[in-house]
Amino acid sequence: MIEERKTLFVDVILPLALPKAYTFRVPFELNNFILKGQRVVVPFGKSKLLTAIVARVHENIPGYTTKYIDFILDERPVVTENQLELWQWIAGYYMSNIGEVMTAALPSRLKLESETKILLNDSVDYQQIKLTEQEIFVIDALEVRGVLDLTEIGKILDRKTVYPIVKRMLDKNLIYVEEELQELYKPKIEKYVVLEEGLDNEASLQAAFEQLKRSPKQEEMLLSFLKLSGYGGLYEPVLKKTLLDDTGAGHAVLNGLYEKSILKEVHEEVGRFKIKGGENQSERDLAPAQQKAFDEVKESFKEKDVCLLHGVTGSGKTELFVKLIKEQIADGKKVLYLLPEIALTTQIINRLKKYFGSKIAVYHSRFSPNERVEIWNDILNEKFNKYDVILGARSAVFLPFKQIGLIIIDEEHESSYKQHDPSPRYHARDTAMVLAKQFGAKVLLGTATPAIETMYHAEEDHYGYVSLSERFGGLQLPEIQCADLKEATAKNKMHGIFSKFMLDEMKEVLANGKQIILFQNRRGYAPRWVCEMCNHTPQCTRCDVSLNYHKYSHLLTCHYCGFTMKPPTRCSACGSTDLKMVGIGTEKIEEEIEIHLGSKVKVQRMDLDTTRSKYAYQNIIDDFENKQIDILVGTQMVTKGLDFDNVALVGILNADDLLFYPDFRAFERAYQLMSQVSGRAGRKGKRGKVIIQSFDPNHWIIQKVMYHDYEGMYKQELYERKNYQYPPFFRMIRLTVRHKDEARVDRSSLKLVLKMQEKLGNRVLGPEYGSIKRIRNLYNKIITVKFERKASPSKVKEYIDECIAHFSMDDDFKSVRIKIDVDPN
Repeated sequence: MIEERKTLFVDVILPLALPKAYTFRVPFELNNFILKGQRVVVPFGKSKLLTAIVARVHENIPGYTTKYIDFILDERPVVTENQLELWQWIAGYYMSNIGEVMTAALPSRLKLESETKILLNDSVDYQQIKLTEQEIFVIDALEVRGVLDLTEIGKILDRKTVYPIVKRMLDKNLIYVEEELQELYKPKIEKYVVLEEGLDNEASLQAAFEQLKRSPKQEEMLLSFLKLSGYGGLYEPVLKKTLLDDTGAGHAVLNGLYEKSILKEVHEEVGRFKIKGGENQSERDLAPAQQKAFDEVKESFKEKDVCLLHGVTGSGKTELFVKLIKEQIADGKKVLYLLPEIALTTQIINRLKKYFGSKIAVYHSRFSPNERVEIWNDILNEKFNKYDVILGARSAVFLPFKQIGLIIIDEEHESSYKQHDPSPRYHARDTAMVLAKQFGAKVLLGTATPAIETMYHAEEDHYGYVSLSERFGGLQLPEIQCADLKEATAKNKMHGIFSKFMLDEMKEVLANGKQIILFQNRRGYAPRWVCEMCNHTPQCTRCDVSLNYHKYSHLLTCHYCGFTMKPPTRCSACGSTDLKMVGIGTEKIEEEIEIHLGSKVKVQRMDLDTTRSKYAYQNIIDDFENKQIDILVGTQMVTKGLDFDNVALVGILNADDLLFYPDFRAFERAYQLMSQVSGRAGRKGKRGKVIIQSFDPNHWIIQKVMYHDYEGMYKQELYERKNYQYPPFFRMIRLTVRHKDEARVDRSSLKLVLKMQEKLGNRVLGPEYGSIKRIRNLYNKIITVKFERKASPSKVKEYIDECIAHFSMDDDFKSVRIKIDVDPN
């Protein structure tokens, strides 16, 4: 009996901001190969080809003529059923399009399209690889032209479909996509010193010392090396710089030891898979307070799926996490460990590596597309059960997990977990909770300063709650003092940007061989370049903000759109040459330290400008840990969970910048930032000290920080939020109406508000211009919707969508953009 041929259709998700899936027909010859979750190449528009994800395979004939899919890219699905469900939830909850979720979720290497630019990988020896005729044609063309898109490759090969060939060449590492080129940063190469082979026993070492009897400096360096390397115990290579610093000797002494074949130099790449340590450290016994917290977390998980671990800075939360992870691995389950900053993954992975060896995968946006696809495929295919712990920033929630037992969200209060632009504007903490529900997993939220909403949910018994209020090893929390800038200025006790109190403390700490962290939440040299005669400040031509001066590049820069210009020598308003720089950025702090403490003090900045490359975070953190840096100057990157042994002083140079900000979360954020950066002091040994500089030392938030009074801050903030109808008592959706024509923004935003108020009434606030009226030549007017928690969020969102659809029908407003942010952070 001949089997009847079926006509199959697929609904696919396209990587575009489209409100629905599109339906395509499957050619009969591909019927037996098409699967949900595969990538397919589909025609879109007149001549464009896109990579789409199959969301559904069916036989329902649509009411219009459908195009055929062009090709199936994968033998097996690259996206799981659970992932597609999660994408749908994100699109629905955060009011985004499913295509935008796909774009955010998939590594770029999995999203080929006809305009994708292809480049040749010059580091590959093509003579050693077996190539097909088509691959040779493509390589020859790339050697002549440098860059080709997929359409051009199709013309060269005289083929309509070149995706299989390009995919095969990518897999062989013969070529790469243009956007990958931007991320191929050179890794840092560390120089280490090790013993020459054969010198690993007492007799050979004794002979080496005999050689050095007439070379006392070389003998002293060899002794120093043996001490630093832990010879006789857990032997490790020694950083060349550390050895030279420890002995105070020059390179000539070390070169002498190389020439005598006693020591040798090795170079090691510091990168994703080259992490010091191995699976050789036994689990440390928990302190009584940690054990009590651990038992309470386990008890909480019996009744609740989510538990908040509220542990002060330095209380040893990571050790508790390790024990929980080991239990999950013993049960054959995977663990997802989320961190808010890429910088934190460097330290945490080195600590976890000691317990879990190579069973850890790291996933974040600074990895090249090659690396991200590699981890994606390893987790999808559960390759040799390769990874037990997946460590990553917010994008790690999109990985194709087959099972998870526990999700740890470290520093859960951090705003970095919220995606701001582009859409979808999801919150990784809340998304992780939905992900955990799919697998019946537990979620542990860890922080010293919980988000107000999280603490409220714990108080309302929605989450479990465990407190860990003691620092590990009985250490005291740092002593926090406030330097009154108003008084210091009046009494002429300011030394540039430092109060006398701050500067004296810094000198004492450096004299004792300890390290300092200075926090200022503004990069660049100075926020404003001001005329002393008329007070004019150069403005960005595309945004309504003043330009920040960056001394290293000697440019005035806009931190919103990237516009730059050379600093003027004459005021453009009045012609005066009396110009001055106002404000403090991290570059200026670096300069002021040299002025007041001398050029011998080793200073390093840690901000967006110094951490753009892939390995920059790790290089800076390694140097600080190895005591190659005396003072680390940074923005909020230095506040987030970093653990340094030798930091005795933390300085917050201007707390007022954090406090006076037009946002209902400003005081909460200021408390969290100041408390978190304070927690970097005195983590080992002696009690640390923190100095906060402020013109308003009696401000209630500063007082709460000084007395480590989270509960007092929480109660006061909760009282204010209840009175003024803010989260956690009300839900919020923020709409930003954007257009280059200011008058059109005014008309369109007012029309949208009036339409929304027909059913939502005074729950709709605005429209009002934000603190920055124009960004990237687009005027921005904000509409805020605040509604009761008992109201149905889905119905409110549905009505907002209806209003936007009605609004978009007006020809005058079709070019107006509307940005939607659910639960703005």
